[in-house]
Amino acid sequence: MLADLLEFQGANAFKIRAYRNGARVIKDYPDSINSIIEEDPASLLSIDGIGKGVAEKCVVLVETGELPQINEILEEIPRSVLDLLRIPGMGPKKAAMLYRELGIAALDQLKEACEAGVVADLKGFGAKTVESILAGIEIADAANKRVYWAKADETAREILDHMQSCGEIRKIELAGSYRRRRETVGDLDILVVSENAEAVMDHFGAYHLVESVIGRGDTKMSVRIEESLQVDLRVVPAESFGAALQYFTGSKDHNVVLRGLAKQKGLKINEYGVFKMDGDKETYVAGATEEEVYAAMELPVFPPELREARREFDWAAEKTIPDLIREQDLVGDLHMHTTATDGKATLEEMVEAAQARGLSYIAITDPSQRVSMAHGLDADRLLAQWREVDVLNEKLDGSFRILKGIDCDILESGGMDLPDEVLSQGDWIIASVHYGQRQSREQITDRIVGALENPHVHIIAHPTGRLINRREAYEVDMEAVMQAAVENGKLLELNANPARLDLHDVHLAAARKYQIPIVISSDAHSVDGLDVLKYGVLQARRGGLTADDVANTKSWDAIESILGR
Repeated sequence: MLADLLEFQGANAFKIRAYRNGARVIKDYPDSINSIIEEDPASLLSIDGIGKGVAEKCVVLVETGELPQINEILEEIPRSVLDLLRIPGMGPKKAAMLYRELGIAALDQLKEACEAGVVADLKGFGAKTVESILAGIEIADAANKRVYWAKADETAREILDHMQSCGEIRKIELAGSYRRRRETVGDLDILVVSENAEAVMDHFGAYHLVESVIGRGDTKMSVRIEESLQVDLRVVPAESFGAALQYFTGSKDHNVVLRGLAKQKGLKINEYGVFKMDGDKETYVAGATEEEVYAAMELPVFPPELREARREFDWAAEKTIPDLIREQDLVGDLHMHTTATDGKATLEEMVEAAQARGLSYIAITDPSQRVSMAHGLDADRLLAQWREVDVLNEKLDGSFRILKGIDCDILESGGMDLPDEVLSQGDWIIASVHYGQRQSREQITDRIVGALENPHVHIIAHPTGRLINRREAYEVDMEAVMQAAVENGKLLELNANPARLDLHDVHLAAARKYQIPIVISSDAHSVDGLDVLKYGVLQARRGGLTADDVANTKSWDAIESILGR
């Protein structure tokens, strides 16, 4: 990045070349630069291609996480110019000319200028160049976005299916934020053990959705696939596979703690293995499996979802790492819609789909009347639906339980969308904010706390209202909400829809500390919508939740006991 920005500024060509060469040497160097700096920063100068200037900046970057020189340049040049450099074929010189001549500093500005015919008039550009730029803008724009984990999972499974047919592969695993089950994924990391890296990379490049090859070396290949998701493949030796899997799974913060603990034990740990240090001499200790790597550190193998340097090392020291919830632990789903409002399946169809998935009970929770866009239920329509539920429950004769529910709107002025005499007749009353999401933090918090204080409300659905990559959470005091949930014996929802995953994993960890039961719900609007429960389970695991922390791993009788009924 520094070399690109300097070239953008028109800096000394020799200095730019030195930084580019240094970056290339570092990228291809077999040992971890971080580890070298931790042990002896001066030894960087012994690496061919790294001079004093590059070495000094490596030390600053490792120790502080940033380069002051980059920040200084970005005070003069908008940070958005870096997006221009993501366009295939768009070098710093062309980007600098666009900025100097036309004031273009962002992708949307460049697209407008291209479409207006202004860029084609610049020296060194032309109709074909403009056509290439317009195609590249879509790739660059998509490269800035992280995709839902659920979408990345579809792609990852397809790639693995393709790679399994390569006879040269001995072992293959996915790493990175995908393996940690983060709610969004920026790229995919694939690790492979093989004695024939060239054949593996040839096979990888033949995957039918590969749009372009970003780079290929002796053991690493990066491609861009449909929707511009980058996928990095690394071929590693068998003795380093576990170490590489641990390293590239991350997170960065988790690995920093791990390296610090290793140093205290006279060890060095990197993507190549765990090594015993004796002066300048290092002896390989472990690295073939993650179990070996962590055992060498006298640590358990942390579930990937917990590797965020939050509490996992404390839990390890106390021998209290949570036994995380699994998808098969769920026995009920307590939030779904039907054709009575905006759903795509009837009451009977949702029941059949839930039974087919092995669930023991569901709650039918169509939205209330205030949600007019969904043709929400007024009191009469709701009571009529509940009578249908009673009839169907009689036919089921205890083999499956349908709960009479409603997703009741919390009004902008406070209070519930339906009267208490109606809500009191239901089994499962959800309260949620659908409107007035731009109100002040105090207003929204008061509305939610007021709902929790209503004796007929059992749970708050999607408590922060966020839509990932589309809408930020509304302003709400979650500590006050959790305190109100505790005081009133109420529950909080983890909405499993990949676009929501609300609550956030940090909030889930806080709820566990407060001992607030969580309900993982699908919020299904169709039969297939029930399948998203698995994404909620992954989010719950990132929050450190066990089956005991989640209410709908228990029978409905047990939930009623939790509610004090």
